[in-house]
Amino acid sequence: MDKNLVTYYDNNAAKLRRTVDKILMKFGGISDKDTDDFYSLANEVFVNVMRRYDDSQSFDAYLYSCLLKKIKTEMTRRNREKRMTDRMTVSIDMPVGNDGDDTIGDLIADDFVIEREVFEKDEEKYSRRMLLYLDRLSGLQREVLRLHTDGYLPNEIREELHISEKQYADCLAAIRSYRNISVLL
Repeated sequence: MDKNLVTYYDNNAAKLRRTVDKILMKFGGISDKDTDDFYSLANEVFVNVMRRYDDSQSFDAYLYSCLLKKIKTEMTRRNREKRMTDRMTVSIDMPVGNDGDDTIGDLIADDFVIEREVFEKDEEKYSRRMLLYLDRLSGLQREVLRLHTDGYLPNEIREELHISEKQYADCLAAIRSYRNISVLL
């Protein structure tokens, strides 16, 4: 047993770290912080393996199988937590209220409105980035943006432009999409 301890923990636990790294390579996308967490987990597994090892098989194979099982279990647990968090997210464009005219984004207290930023300046004073942004929008999307900036409510914009709720929602989605807004950043 002491031989295994020395072998795996010599040179700052180099062999144990290599074993963990070999297992983690199968998963990919592991950050340095996560890697450190798995090294700590490997220390716990190593102690348990040292207690339970009975010479009926190779120590290296037994340790590897125990590490693999523990790391898989931990990865599953972490991914499950991420999925649960993702299920609880809500879109900022989700309609709220009985009439469905307002969205969660409309209710958030903030004085920044991208639509106002777009139309606040005269067109000849627009920056190159702003002109790129406007070029990405269709005529209808620009009109929705202009009316929204002028303070019209969603139902008023739909009536003014004679468009459906879906068309209005699609226009807003395009106006606020990262793909279009990214030229402003």
